[in-house]
Amino acid sequence: MESPATPLIRESESLADQVRSAVIWRSGSQIVAQMVQWGATFMVIRILAPADYGLFAMTQVVVLLLNMLNGYGLASGLIRQPNVTEREIRQLFGMILLVNLGLAVIQLILAPIAAAYYRQPIIGQMLQVQAVIYATTPFMALAYALLSRSMDFRRQARVNILSSIASAAAALGGAMAGFGVWTLVIAPIVMFAVRAVGLTVAARSLMWPIFDFRGAGHLARYGSVMAVGQLLWFVESQMDVFIAGRVLDPHMLGIYTTSLFLTQIFVSKVVPPLNEVAFSAYARMQHDSAAIASAFARSIRVIMTAALPFYIGLAVTAEPIVLTMLGDKWTEAIPIVTILACAMPLLTIQVLLAPACDATGHPGISVRNGATGALLLTTAYLIGIRWGVMGLAWSWLAAYPVYLTISLTRTLPVIGVTADALGRSIQPPLIAAIAMGIGVVMLDSALPLLAPLLRLAILVSAGGAIYTGWLGIFSRPVITEIVTIVRRRPQPIAA
Repeated sequence: MESPATPLIRESESLADQVRSAVIWRSGSQIVAQMVQWGATFMVIRILAPADYGLFAMTQVVVLLLNMLNGYGLASGLIRQPNVTEREIRQLFGMILLVNLGLAVIQLILAPIAAAYYRQPIIGQMLQVQAVIYATTPFMALAYALLSRSMDFRRQARVNILSSIASAAAALGGAMAGFGVWTLVIAPIVMFAVRAVGLTVAARSLMWPIFDFRGAGHLARYGSVMAVGQLLWFVESQMDVFIAGRVLDPHMLGIYTTSLFLTQIFVSKVVPPLNEVAFSAYARMQHDSAAIASAFARSIRVIMTAALPFYIGLAVTAEPIVLTMLGDKWTEAIPIVTILACAMPLLTIQVLLAPACDATGHPGISVRNGATGALLLTTAYLIGIRWGVMGLAWSWLAAYPVYLTISLTRTLPVIGVTADALGRSIQPPLIAAIAMGIGVVMLDSALPLLAPLLRLAILVSAGGAIYTGWLGIFSRPVITEIVTIVRRRPQPIAA
């Protein structure tokens, strides 16, 4: 005979198994997809010029601004609803179609204005072609919402891998064919087109939209709040390029944005898929505050255990990494990479805060945090750009500690985690990563003159050994917890 608590235990274990499977498929597929894309990306970087990446970064200010409003916030509203009807799904599709049609028109209007602002005529042409992307977004957003509601990340994973392969092939082909900066325009269009078709097939989400939105106000309201938060995130993440694009030439802007790409690989490529899983999981447990607090603390600990050695390792091995991965023509990026890598742990924690707030019905906190970040970072960028690209890099380290402190003060009480608990979660990997960084610097100073690749291989191997050894000796519970999560099996429920 089952005890009264047995159904709750069974439900909790079922959700835990779903989350584990989702993390493995979503993050695993992301790793595979990014390995394909990174391989192609680094080969393309060696072919194209820094100025090509500077021009592309200028267009991305407009593209990313409009994409903050592309309807994924509406999709998030559907994910967190306990029950949805077919009519609501078709209404959502109709909303996203209209939103993206409007965004495409706006981008076409903004194209010549952006070209004039940056004083680069080709920017207008690039933006006109990139407007094609909005035709794919409604199909991706709807399918994403339906698959995420059911925690089905396996089919999403397969589509993501396929679209990454298609994009990588387009990028390599374009670069080798001499397309120059147009290579960077074509590859994302190919990726989004393949992903839109693949996700639509996987979710079986092709349907007629409904443009009668009566009764769908709750979706629109939630989506609008999410969109405001995303818009503020755009200001945080793109205002540096917007400001620098007017001051720096395309070459130096390309050096800066490629340094950002290198240092943000973890936070921009690994963390977002984990946040997608986290949002769906938090939404499922939104009425259990203790469960959310426990899940958040664990996710911070696990993610930072991987993130901190990456960032600190990148900071202390910036020279051999840049010379090996990018080539000699990117030497100017070395000091910028070192500075930015030191700021990325703070950005990673900041990014992990939003899903817990949004999924539990407090998107307003993310909006307030975003407004704070937009103000602080924009001010720092405006001051830093006076000292050129190095000043822009240092502005990250000046602003982010203040920004994160304010965000944590607002967010942690809602999630139910104390500052002390958060500190205890991060402390073991932080100490191990600092010890690793010191060891790598000492080893590097003792090495003779070596080829960049050999030097990098020695430093990475030594750093990995120091980090895992330190955790194994002084923080064994952290390793045990990660192994338990990966190897978890459903536990039998007592009758």
